[in-house]
This record gives sequence, C-alpha cells and structure tokens, in this order.
Amino acid sequence: MTTNDPLLQPFYLKHLRLKNRIITTSHEPAYPEDGMPKERYRAYHEERAKAGVALTMTAGSATVSRDSPPVFNNVLAYKDEVVPWLKALTDSCHEHDCKVMIQLTHLGRRTGWSKGDWLPVVSPSHRREASHRAFPKQIEDWDIERIITDYADAAERMQVAGLDGIELQAYGHLMDQFWSPLTNTLDNPFGGSLENRMRFSFDVLSAIRKRVGNGFIVGVRYTADEITQGGISVEEGLEISKRLKASGQVDFLNVIRGRIDTDPALTDVIPVMGMKNAPHLDFAGQVRAATGLPTFHASRIPDVATARHAIANGLLDMVGMTRAHMADPHIVKKIIAKQEQDIRPCVGATYCLDRIYQGGEALCIHNAATGRELTMPHDISKAAKSRSIVIIGAGPAGLEAARVAALRGHRVTVFEAASDAGGQVGLIALNKRRKEMQSIIDWRMEQCTRAGVEFKFNCWVEADVVLGLNPDVVIVATGGLPDVDILAQNNHLLVSSWDIISGAVAVKENVLLYDDAGDHVALQAAEVISKKAAHLEVMTPDRTFASEVMAMNLVPYMRELQDRSVIFSVTYRLAAVSAIEGKLKAELGSDYTAVNKHRIVDQVVVNHGTIPLDDVYFDLKPHSSNLGAVDYQQLRVGQPQTVVSNSSGKFQLYRIGDAVSARNIHAAIYDALRLVKDL
Repeated sequence: MTTNDPLLQPFYLKHLRLKNRIITTSHEPAYPEDGMPKERYRAYHEERAKAGVALTMTAGSATVSRDSPPVFNNVLAYKDEVVPWLKALTDSCHEHDCKVMIQLTHLGRRTGWSKGDWLPVVSPSHRREASHRAFPKQIEDWDIERIITDYADAAERMQVAGLDGIELQAYGHLMDQFWSPLTNTLDNPFGGSLENRMRFSFDVLSAIRKRVGNGFIVGVRYTADEITQGGISVEEGLEISKRLKASGQVDFLNVIRGRIDTDPALTDVIPVMGMKNAPHLDFAGQVRAATGLPTFHASRIPDVATARHAIANGLLDMVGMTRAHMADPHIVKKIIAKQEQDIRPCVGATYCLDRIYQGGEALCIHNAATGRELTMPHDISKAAKSRSIVIIGAGPAGLEAARVAALRGHRVTVFEAASDAGGQVGLIALNKRRKEMQSIIDWRMEQCTRAGVEFKFNCWVEADVVLGLNPDVVIVATGGLPDVDILAQNNHLLVSSWDIISGAVAVKENVLLYDDAGDHVALQAAEVISKKAAHLEVMTPDRTFASEVMAMNLVPYMRELQDRSVIFSVTYRLAAVSAIEGKLKAELGSDYTAVNKHRIVDQVVVNHGTIPLDDVYFDLKPHSSNLGAVDYQQLRVGQPQTVVSNSSGKFQLYRIGDAVSARNIHAAIYDALRLVKDL
C-alpha cells in the first residue's frame, strides 16, 4: 500500500518495524482471571490487531512483586504461569503483524495493604496516597534489592513469552515515587538529589538489561511535569528525560503530564468529556525535541485528525488512541479504507476507566462488544433471510437495535413520538460540558440512514398501527418517564430533575434536590439549579452522594458546584412535603435512626429514576408468538431467541433499555446488540 497519510507510515523502533503510527497504550481493562490474561483478554487485544493497529500495549500495569497487589485486577507478572497466556496473546497478535508490549510496575503506595497477601505497602516515604488510602512503610534497603530482582525476573518472563518489549510505569507508582520530592524522604543513596532519586530506576534498568540484553526493547512511561508545587517541575522533568536517554538503556519515552494521586489530578491527566482534547500533546512534543528519543503519548486523542496532526508536525513518533479504540477497535482499518466517517466516536464519557476505579471491568459506554469479543461481534453479519422489523423508540436502545437489524439485512421501520432521535441523551446533551454524548445518537442515525432504515418521527404509535404492518419482529424501546411518586401524599408538589434540565419548570430561590438514584441526572440538574438559585441542598439517603457517577466524572461536576451556594447532605430521606404559606416544608427521615428535622424551601426536585413507558408493549404482548418472553440463558451466551409460547402469535416481541427498567446507556445498547445480532 502506497499512501501519503502520516498515520500510515511505518516507524522503526530499533529493529522493530511498526507498520503505522497508531498504538493502544498500556491500560488495564480488568479482564484477567486469577491474574492471568486468558481468552477474554487475548480476544480483546486480537480484535484491535486484526483491524490494523501497529502496537498493542497490554496491562496497565502488570505487577512485578507480591507486595504490589493488584487494585484493578492487574496481570500478575511475578508468576511464571503468566508466560503461556502472554505467549498465546502475543502469537495471535503477531499473526496480524501487530507488535505486543507489556507495562511492568511496582505500585508502591498506590495500592492497599489489605489486598493480595496482606503485605505492607512500600514507598520512599510514609506519605499516604489519597486515592488508595494506605499508609506505606518507608522502603528499606532489602526491599529495594528484592524489588529490583522482581523487575528483572518479570522482564525475563516477558521476553520468554515472545513479547516485543516492555514499558516501565513511572507515574504515580513506585518508580516515580522515588523521583518526586513530594514522595521521597529517604536519605542517601536513594534520596535527596535528583541523581539519588533516579538511582532506583537506573538500578532496575541495569538489572533488566543484564537479563534480556540490549536487543529487547525497553521504554518508560513517566511524568515529566507533576504540575504540583514541590513536585517534579518542567525543568526537572526535562532533565529526567535527558538522563533516561543518556543512560543508553531506554529505547522510547511515553510521556505523561500531571499526577494521579487524587481523582481531580487523575482526571487532568486523562481528561473526560467537556475537557480539552489532547491537552498535553504539545508538551510531549517538547520532550521529543529535547531528547531525540522515540516518543509516544496518549491523553484524550479521540479523533483521527488530532492523531494525524501529532505525527505530521513531529510532536510524536507513535500516537496512542486507547479509549478511541475501545469505542471502535477498527479505526486503522477504516482509515485505510477511507471510511473515517464510519468510525464510532469516543465521546469521552470515560465509563471505561470509571468502572475500573470502582473495581469493575472496562466497558465502553456505547460499544457493547468491547471486552465481550468472545460473544459479541464488532462486525455485524448478514442474516440468512430478510425480515420486517418494527422498532418503537429512537433513543440509544432503539437506534442500536435499528442499526444492527439493518446491517443484518432486515427491513427496519422506527417510530418515534418526538420530532428527533435521542431520548434521554437529548437531555444530557443540553449540558454544554456533556454535549459530546449527542454523538452516540448522531453516529447511529448516520449508520441507520445509510443502511436504509425508515424513520417515522412525531408518531405516537399504538398497537393497531403496528399490527397493521404485519411485522416479523417488534422491539419496544420507548424508554421511561421520571418517577416522582415517592411520597404517601402531595407528590404533585414535587418536580422532576428532567423538568429542571429541560427548562419545563423554572428554578426557584431556595431548592432541595432529593436524589436517591445517584446518577448523572441529579448532578446535571444541580448544575442548572445552582446557576439560578440562591441556595441548593442536594440530599440523599445513601452514605455517599452521586454513587453512580463514579470518580473521574464527578470531578467536573464538583468544579462547577463548589464555587456556588451548594451543600450536600447524606443519610437523610425525604419523608413528606406540605405547602405552608407559599413555601414547602420538607420533612426528613433516616434509615439509621428516628429523626425530627425539616427544611423550608421554595422548591423540591426529585431524582428517582424512571418508570417504563410500556403501554404499547403490553397491548402487543397477547398477539406475539413469544408473549414477550426472553430466554435469558440464550441471551447471556449470545444465542438466537427461540421461545414460542403462543402458536397463534404472528411476530416476536421484545422490549429493551429503560422500557424494561431504569438502567443506563450501556445497558440499553447491550440489550439491543445481544438481542438483534441473531435476528
């Protein structure tokens, strides 16, 4: 292939030929089983390899020592049994001319002593990391000696497994805990001067080189500026970069800027939606210019245009598009085919990372096949026979069902009561910071239109209309409506968070926002209220507020709300509301003990999830062949639905998304994909 596209030019990293300039940088999707990268882990990386990525970097990070217990279900690089699993992964990627590396680390203080073998956390100081909360033991000489050996052992295992190289993690983990004056209070020879603070890293590199030789590729992913008073400065970071090069032991640099020891700091390193794209790209270019070493970088580079700019202008040698490849693993294939318009966009929702940091597995908010490659397809195959499919509702669930059904070759008609597609996503996108969520809808509308889906907007469809079309399959994706029926009486005095977000109800002076759903809707309503109200109290019966929003996505909300007259109250329930002299009296209860408290406010806003809008489903149910039933075992393992419980029924009937129960966008899209992929 001959092309002038900067992204498709090969790059030589020592002896290693990388066929293009796009990589997925090291990240831990939390798919290991018993610390091993088994079939699911392999399939995840192989999907990206098949689609043309030049280098897939596994693990984020694989731990080299037992006293670095995994906090994100990391790969356990200190076990010999990891070798055959990594060899299988590497061999499968190599079949597609995709190179494979792994990131190795000792987490230092960025973990917990009550995990794994209950060994003390170690660090060059006793200073606790806020995120993981463990007070570390200050590292001793014998700790240093054994950890250096652990690094070398792990590197040798990776070489035996056939990997093309390794990357050492040095931001927020043990290696740069030595580097930073904020986390190193040791005396000589490992504390004090920069030379001493880098000694541990160079001792590790020397030990690794003795094991794997000079031909095996070794790089470092590190912070070259902590952007924190007293931490590693730009000047010191550039000096660190130059010393890494001067050592002759480092083959590439993977540049990070910032710290990751608190949720806000982490979010500045890995920005979420509403934050600037590629905020550290120019800085990475500055490091490349100063060192001349091959330079990698990834930090919210979600689109091909930005990636192309990074390579064309010499800012990077290899550009990381990691979250972008979770949204669409076929980016490179689509670039080559000149189908960039078909790339499923990363919207920066960071559902992937937020799930990891709460102990879950990485999932893309709007690609339900990511991480499920063993059961869910990224490419939709044609059905043996074309069928007539009617879908009611054009929110994310309905549009995903329509997209997949159309790609299967079916004749698809979508009815939508509103004038536009989107459902609840339309409300989300009213927030300027979250407007990128609209791409979830826009991309699907483009795909559906191209595939020939027929849309009927401004159409409140009823059962007789559907029956008149003689469909083979009907999918109800009508979503839900806000549930404010939470009190024994006087629910008419309440307004919903949707009312506030949409502007259907004006914000009053003194507002109580009662949230027992804990999702984005409450905080989005809080932003609207806080801009207009003199006082806002956000109250929840839970022990934490906004429990479903998760760490990184909470950051921009708090940056908005903490500058305004907003307070948060936990562990109180809204027990009753009554009207008193033009005001509202909100009486409070608690799950913990009897309380006798109240608030006098102008407005009570409730966020209590949604109730399914399911009338048309129940009207259609008796006419269907399956009476709406779903075989959950078939659904779970990705097999076609075969339920027939009504022999006189003329069509299969299903409902998905919030038309079943209040959940989230990912659940709605997953409902649609795993049901429709086999229709």
